[in-house]
Amino acid sequence: MQTLALSLLMLGGIVNYLDRGALAVANQAIRSDLGLSLGQMGLLLSAFSWSYALFQLPVGALVDRFGPRKLLGTGLVLWSLAQLAGGLVSTFGYFILARIVLGIGEAPQFPSAARVVSDWFPLRSRGVPTGIFNSASPLGTALAPLCLSIVVVSFGWRYAFFVTGGLGLVVAAIWFALYRDPVATAMSAQERNYLDEGKVEPQHSAGKLTFSDWRRLFAHRTTWGMLIGYFGSVYLNWVYLTWLPSYLTLERHMSLLHTGFAAALPFFCGFIGSLVAGWFSDTITRGGNEPVTSRRRAVVIAMLGMVAFTIPAALVESNAVALACISVVIFLANAASASSWALATAAAPPSRVASLGSIQNFGGFLGGALAPILTGFIAQAWSFVPALLTAAAIAFVGAMSYLLLVRKPIPEQASMPLPHATRSV
Repeated sequence: MQTLALSLLMLGGIVNYLDRGALAVANQAIRSDLGLSLGQMGLLLSAFSWSYALFQLPVGALVDRFGPRKLLGTGLVLWSLAQLAGGLVSTFGYFILARIVLGIGEAPQFPSAARVVSDWFPLRSRGVPTGIFNSASPLGTALAPLCLSIVVVSFGWRYAFFVTGGLGLVVAAIWFALYRDPVATAMSAQERNYLDEGKVEPQHSAGKLTFSDWRRLFAHRTTWGMLIGYFGSVYLNWVYLTWLPSYLTLERHMSLLHTGFAAALPFFCGFIGSLVAGWFSDTITRGGNEPVTSRRRAVVIAMLGMVAFTIPAALVESNAVALACISVVIFLANAASASSWALATAAAPPSRVASLGSIQNFGGFLGGALAPILTGFIAQAWSFVPALLTAAAIAFVGAMSYLLLVRKPIPEQASMPLPHATRSV
């Protein structure tokens, strides 16, 4: 089930990011066809992120309550239908609506994946599986310009949406057919003991998640540190994710086909970064380090590296050097992302992993929603150079938030209401 679960999460994640990347790859063709300005394109690129971010808050609690099988399967169907609808739109307003629905449908993907890893892997062995499912995002992003630019050039931009939407419906059918939550799976006592290794037993049963349980997570500095920190991480990553093909075309004067291959290279580096981060965080955790401390350090180091390499990426004249720096940034961005999700599985109460992960992701995709808008308007008014430097500054603030605020895990009992007999004390 571990192998099957990770394979399905990888498959769903790749399709997820192919869907997201279709708009970035077809950016120029869509702008020309629909007559959109750079500012309008920034709004269109961000529409997905606003709904995705807002739905992180309820969806994490829903995953914890009903399980990832139902939530992720339903999300796959919804986001695939929204992607198909994106290929049919003829106006800016309807395109915005399709992207909003896409964000709602994709919201369960990563909270569900975090809960799957928490359900099927012991505490000190979650870095590698987290790195694996997280690596689907840069891999899908790398494949998007590589594959979809050919579709756009050969058949038109609408077919990029039709192909990726159809793939999503196929993956949804496979997920429902094969994946099972642990509560629906027969396991031996030895298997249960293996999964419970390293867990701290709660003082009382967690029970079903309530709004009060979820709200109490916000009483901890750890929650706020992860929320603010991931804002900075995702903001910088999404500048590249949404604008890299257009940046290479407009600022670096590459053709669309050359851009497809050039834009793919950094995200293949990101794929490797995610896998390396998962392995590294597990290695130092098994060496006796406290899981929250070790995974937090990995996040901070990776984010500071993102800042350091974005500055020359913005300022150098050489396309080759700039692309090399961007590749390092995206390698580190995905290492930071994998470590952030592994941190969520270590810092959260055992029964609230998806909830804390989705709160962190909410902060991240507020950054993801702001990044394409602010980048588009800054590039339109000046150039991409101040847009990249602004993103680096925001990422630095995020790294400091992880460093200073995320200090210890949230205990199970602290997220739960007190027993009835002690409430009046």
